[in-house]
Amino acid sequence: MNISELKTYEHDVIVVGAGGAGLRAAIECSAQGMNTGLVCKSLLGKAHTVMAEGGMAAALGNVDHRDHWKVHFRDTMRGGKFLNVWRMAELHAKQAPERVRELEEWGAVFDRTKDGLINQRNFGGHRYPRLAHVGDRTGLEMIRTLQDYGIHQGFEVYMEYSALDLLKDGDRIAGLVAMVRDTGEFVVFKAKAVIFATGGAGKAWKVTSNSWEYTGDGYAMAYQAGAELMDLEFTQFHPTGMVWPPSVAGILVTEGVRGEGGILVNSEGIRFMFDNIPQRFASETAPNEEEANRWLAGDKNARRPAELLTRDVVARAILKEVKEGRGSPHGGAFLDIANRREAEYIKRKLPSMYHQFKVLAELDITKQPMEVGPTLHYFMGGIRVNADSQMTNVPGLFACGECSAGMHGANRLGGNSLSDLLVFGKLAGTGATDYCRSLGQAPQVDAQQVTQIIRSATDILNRESGENPYLIHDDLRETMQDKVGIVRTDEDLKQGIDQLEVLKQRYQKVKAEGTSQYNPGWHEALSMRNLLITSEAVAKAALLRTESRGAHTRLDHEGESDQWLQVNVVIKKGADGSMDVQKVPRPQPPQELQQVANAELEDLETAIAAEAKT
Repeated sequence: MNISELKTYEHDVIVVGAGGAGLRAAIECSAQGMNTGLVCKSLLGKAHTVMAEGGMAAALGNVDHRDHWKVHFRDTMRGGKFLNVWRMAELHAKQAPERVRELEEWGAVFDRTKDGLINQRNFGGHRYPRLAHVGDRTGLEMIRTLQDYGIHQGFEVYMEYSALDLLKDGDRIAGLVAMVRDTGEFVVFKAKAVIFATGGAGKAWKVTSNSWEYTGDGYAMAYQAGAELMDLEFTQFHPTGMVWPPSVAGILVTEGVRGEGGILVNSEGIRFMFDNIPQRFASETAPNEEEANRWLAGDKNARRPAELLTRDVVARAILKEVKEGRGSPHGGAFLDIANRREAEYIKRKLPSMYHQFKVLAELDITKQPMEVGPTLHYFMGGIRVNADSQMTNVPGLFACGECSAGMHGANRLGGNSLSDLLVFGKLAGTGATDYCRSLGQAPQVDAQQVTQIIRSATDILNRESGENPYLIHDDLRETMQDKVGIVRTDEDLKQGIDQLEVLKQRYQKVKAEGTSQYNPGWHEALSMRNLLITSEAVAKAALLRTESRGAHTRLDHEGESDQWLQVNVVIKKGADGSMDVQKVPRPQPPQELQQVANAELEDLETAIAAEAKT
C-alpha cells in the first residue's frame, strides 16, 4: 500500500474523545499554542459527560462554609478505600473549585443560592453539599459550555472518525490511524502527542448505562502500544439504573434523586438502607429515619441518610434485597421521592428524571416510586498515568477522564467525575504541550505500521465467511454479566476467562458483510477487539485481587486486606503477546496527606478553622 495516497492530517497534539475531558484538554493545548486536532467517534456533543446529571464536586463552600479541599480529599480517599493515587486526589480536591469557576466564566449557567452564589447539593459519600449543579442536567451544561467556548479556540474537529491504533517511532508516539465511519476511508493523523479521553467499556456488560460508543477503545489501543493498565478490577455498578421496561434497562437514574431526599424501600415497604451501614460509615450516617428526616429538613448537624452512602454499598444492598426475595416486581428496589417532596419541587429540581420516566416508563415520579437496580456505569481503573502530567509510560501518550486510572481508587464518589474531567483534562493539555516543546526532531510515521493497521481492519470485510460480530458481542455481554458482575468468585472468574478465550478464537474468524461504506456490522467487529482486550483485563485483574474492596466484591474473599492495600494490579502486553498481570507496589503516601485522610472529621474541621484564623 502506498500511504502517500492516504489523506493525512498533521497536528502537534491529537485528542481522541470529545467529552468533558477531551474538550478541556483540546482547549488547553490550543490556548498554549499547540496545533490541535480533536477526533470523536460520534457527533460533537454526543458524549457520556451528559449522563453525569447530579453535579460536579468542588469544595466551593457556598452552601456550607465548613467545606474545604481537605474534607473533599478525605471523602475521596475514603470513598476510594484508600487505593486512590494520593497525588491525583490531592490535585483534584485543590483545583476543582478553580475549574468550576472557570467554567462559569466561560458561560455555564448554574443553579443559584439565595445570595446568588453557585448552588450545591448533597451527594453520596460527600460530607457537605458539594455538587455544583444545573437541575439534573449538569453534564449537559458542561458539554454545552465547553463546546461553545472550544469551537472558537482554533482546534480542528473530526467528527465520526474511529481511531484504530496508535503509530510509534521507536518508543514514542507518532500519531494514529483512523477510519471515517460513514465512508470507510482510512486517514493518518501525524502528531507529536496523543491524548486519550475515550471513556470506559460498559458495552461489555448486558445491563449498562453506557451507549454504543463505550467499547474500551482507549484501553485497547494503549495496551497494544505498550502502555500499562491499572485497577481494572474496579468496575462501578451505579445502584440506580432503570430496570423496566426492558428496552431502557440500565439507563441512569441520577443520584440527585437521593440527594434531594428520595429513599430506597423494598417490596415490603421497608427502608432497608439503615440495616446496611458499614461500620466505617456509622459515625457519619443517620442510624434511623428520625435523624435522616432532620437532615432532609435542613439540620446541618444531623447525619446524612444511609441512601447517600457510597455507590458500592448501596448497589450491594439492593442486590441483597432482590436475592432475599424482597425486590421490586422487575428485579430491583423502589426509589421513592413522590412521598418525600412536593410535585413542583421534584419537577424543578429533577426535570430530566421527571421527563425520562414519563416518556420511557409512562410513570409519574411525583406520584409513584421508581423501580431501580444496579447498572454497569463507570471504570475506576484505566490507563496508568503520571499524576501531574497525565503521561503514560509510552512517551507522547497521555490519558485523562474515565479512561485513565488512579483518581478514584476502588470506588468513585458521585460528582467527582465531572470535576475530574475538568481538572485532569487541563493537566493533560499542559502535560502534552510541555512534552511537545521538549522534543527535538518530530517523530516519523512508519508506513509498514500504517499498512498493518489497515490490513487488520479490512481482513474483516475480505473473508468469504466467518463469525457474526453481533453474536460474539451478545455472548460477551452474557459472560461479563454472569461471571464478572457485581459480585465475583474464583470459580465464576475462571469460567469467565475460559469463555473469553473461546470468544477470542471466534473473533479471529469474524466477518462483516458488505462494503466499507455505511457498514455498522464492520464497526461492530472493529469494536469487538477492544471490548475483548478490556474484558480479559478486567476478569484477570479481578481474579488476582483476592479481597473485597470498593466496587470489587469477592464472595470467597470477604473484607479488605492490608496486604492488598499496598499494591495495584497492573496489566501490560507481554513480549510474547500474552497479557501480563502483576501486583505492583504502591509508593508510600506523603505524611501530611495521610494525616488528613485518616483524621476524625471533627479534628480535621477544628484544624482547618484554626488554620483559617492564622
